[in-house]
Amino acid sequence: MKEFSVPMRVYIEDTDAGGIVYYVNYLKFMERARTELLRSLGYGKAATLNGDLLMVVASAEVNYLAPARLDDELMASAVFERVARTFIVFSQTVMRGDTCLCRGRVKVACVTRDTMKPTPLPKQLIATAKELMGEPQ
Repeated sequence: MKEFSVPMRVYIEDTDAGGIVYYVNYLKFMERARTELLRSLGYGKAATLNGDLLMVVASAEVNYLAPARLDDELMASAVFERVARTFIVFSQTVMRGDTCLCRGRVKVACVTRDTMKPTPLPKQLIATAKELMGEPQ
């Protein structure tokens, strides 16, 4: 699957006292890319917030490779790495031009709003994700 990318710029609110992007903000950048990827498939946050299902981060593994600074233009990307019955694993990067600043793997689980227990992803989302990954359905 081709990466789904979202452009963004580093603002003063993203930086720490040293003038570089504070580490946790890379997770925010990755969240934006995942959100926009799912929105492009018809699973935006507004739609899920009005229903019984929530998509929550179950785990995140991030490697920081180089710093971003104020006013840098970045590209955050997300690609489906694995799709299972109750979760999706995304492979993600944050780039500045050709330089990879950060890469990570984020597991997002589908849970019910009331119990916060794992529940199956919508079948159409699984099918679409597998199609984009080039996997049989």
